[in-house]
Amino acid sequence: MKNSVAIVTGVSHEKGIGAAACRRLAEAGNDIFFTHWQSAENWEEQFKQEVKQYGVRCEGLSIDLANADAAKKLLDRAEKALGFPTILVNNAAYSTRDGYQLLDAETLDAHYAVNIRSMALLCVEFARRFEKQGEDMGRIINLTSGQAQGPMINELAYVATKGAISAFTLALSAEIVHLGITVNAVNPGPTDTGWMTEELKEELAPKFPSKRIGLPDDAARLIAFLASEKAEWITGQVINSEGGFFRN
Repeated sequence: MKNSVAIVTGVSHEKGIGAAACRRLAEAGNDIFFTHWQSAENWEEQFKQEVKQYGVRCEGLSIDLANADAAKKLLDRAEKALGFPTILVNNAAYSTRDGYQLLDAETLDAHYAVNIRSMALLCVEFARRFEKQGEDMGRIINLTSGQAQGPMINELAYVATKGAISAFTLALSAEIVHLGITVNAVNPGPTDTGWMTEELKEELAPKFPSKRIGLPDDAARLIAFLASEKAEWITGQVINSEGGFFRN
C-alpha cells in the first residue's frame, strides 16, 4: 500500500507498538497520521521528525479517544492534513488493574469508551467515508490481547472489552469485504514496551520457545504486512503472533 495514508492510534511513547507500527508503515512508503494522549511534552513534534526521516509526511494529534465524537474529529483532521486515509490501525487501549473485588461501573465504562466504542466508531466511520470516496483497497487492523488464549487475572474490565474486539473484527470483515477493505486483528502476546519489571521478564522469558520477550517491532512487522497489498486475501482473522508463548 505504498503512498497510502495510514492512521495509527495510541502512539504515546517511543517504545510502544504504535510507534513501531508507524516506523514500519513509513518505511514501506506510507504517510503517517498518529494520535497520542497524555504523552510527554514535545513528544508529538519529536516523533513526527523521526518518522519524516523515512521520506514520508507525518502529522500527529493529541486526542482523548474516550470522547464520543473523537472518531469523526480524528478522521476529519487526518484527511485535512494528509489526504484520504486507506489504512487504519486501532492500537490505542485503556487498562487498569481490577479483579472481582474492585470492578465497578466506572471502571467498566472507562475501558468500554476507549477499547470498544472508540475502536468500533473509528472502523465504521472509516468504512463509510471509504465507500463514498470510491477507493478500491483499504485496511483495518485492530489490536487485541489474546483474551481467548488464557485468563488474565485482575484485569476483568480490560479482558471483557478487548475480547470483544475479536468478535467485532470478524463481523465487520464480512460486512465490508465488498468495499475492498480487509479487517483483521493482531494479538502480539506479552510485549516489552517499557512497562515490564525485570522480575516479570525473568518469569515470562522461559515461556517463549526462543527464550526472549516479544518486542514492539515483532507486532509492527505483522501490522505492516496486513496493511500491504500482499495481504489482500486475509480478512476476518485474529492472528496470535506470540512467538509460541505458552501459559502453563
